[in-house]
Amino acid sequence: MKKQIKIAIGAAAVLLIGLIGFCTWFLSGSGSTEYYSQIDNSRVEQVDAKGGVISFKGNLPYSYTLTAYDEKGSEKKITFGTSRELKEGAFIRLTVMPVRGVLDWSEVQYDELPAAVQAHYTTPASD
Repeated sequence: MKKQIKIAIGAAAVLLIGLIGFCTWFLSGSGSTEYYSQIDNSRVEQVDAKGGVISFKGNLPYSYTLTAYDEKGSEKKITFGTSRELKEGAFIRLTVMPVRGVLDWSEVQYDELPAAVQAHYTTPASD
């Protein structure tokens, strides 16, 4: 009987440590991938609150679905929310994590895009 209790306590401890490790990884953003895209305001949609559904991302009334590329040039459709309409033609870097989606985005210059990503866009005309 004592051996079964020790095994149960050991298994519970392993599960608890695993759960804490997973939560730490999940909340830290480790394992995220950066994607790059160019803003196309014809792809923005104004969205309303989802009647009764809790949104943990705050009030994000604009939703973009854009084609984005990782540093190797692999393509992926990504949807993310913003609080405002973004600057037409601007290049952005999206930090994306499986399950959680887009964690963060920021505007970048064309020169900051990886070469494999630049191949998908034309060099912007200088102002």
